[in-house]
Parts: sequence; structure tokens; C-alpha cells
Amino acid sequence: MTRQSPSTVYRTLLTIVGLVTCAGAYLADWNETHIYNPRWPPHAKFHNGQTMSMGLTLGAATFYYLWRPLKAESAKDNLHTVVIFASLYWITQLSAILYPGTMFADPEFGETFLQIYLFIGLSALIGIGYLFEIRRIEGTRKMATA
Repeated sequence: MTRQSPSTVYRTLLTIVGLVTCAGAYLADWNETHIYNPRWPPHAKFHNGQTMSMGLTLGAATFYYLWRPLKAESAKDNLHTVVIFASLYWITQLSAILYPGTMFADPEFGETFLQIYLFIGLSALIGIGYLFEIRRIEGTRKMATA
């Protein structure tokens, strides 16, 4: 069993995604539009807190699988785990509009769907990181069997 180091591009891109996932909801929601919005009932704030905590824990899970020591044999499985954890928060954010009565933003704060830019940008980072790493893994496996 040999140890294998993931690519720098992959780790850099997914670290950015992990940081945004950990901090993004706090930066976007810890203000008068969400947590301090007097029009929001306590239970809505409860679910907002749940969402912020989910982003924090999914980002932490991304970091754990991204930076833990890795055996070459588990590199591909680990890559898929990192990509899943890094993507979940953003996929669920995009799907939230499908629920009855939801809007991208409260009317008093504008109706712009700014989250789509984060979704597209972070999905691109995840995809590019994945491509760099899967090519490295597959190239290493081909060299090992040659």
C-alpha cells in the first residue's frame, strides 16, 4: 500500500469550495435579511440556523476527506466522497425554489437570485478539481499496471 498525494490544483480548488461552504451562509444570513429580520418567526430562524450549521459541517467534512492521509488504493473513492460533500449544500440550495411558497429573496431586499452565481462558480471549481484529480489517479494506475 503506497501513499499518494492529491494534486495541488484539486486541493486548492476544493479548499476554496470548502471555505465558501463553511462561511458563506454565515456571511449571507447573519444580518437583517435573515437572522435579524423582525418579520421572520422564530421557527424560520431555527431552520436558517440549521442551514448555516449544515454548511459548516459539510465544509468541515470536505476538508477532512480532502486533507486526510490517503492510500493510493482509496484515492478514487476518496475523490468521490470529497466531491459529494463539497456539492451537497449547493445542490440543496438550488433545489429550495421547488418548495411551495419559496422565493429567491424577500421582496423588500430585491428579487435577484444571486445564489446562482455561487452555484455556477463553485460547481465549476468542483468539476475542474475533479477532472485534474481523476486524470492524475487514472494516470497513476496506468503507470502502475504497465
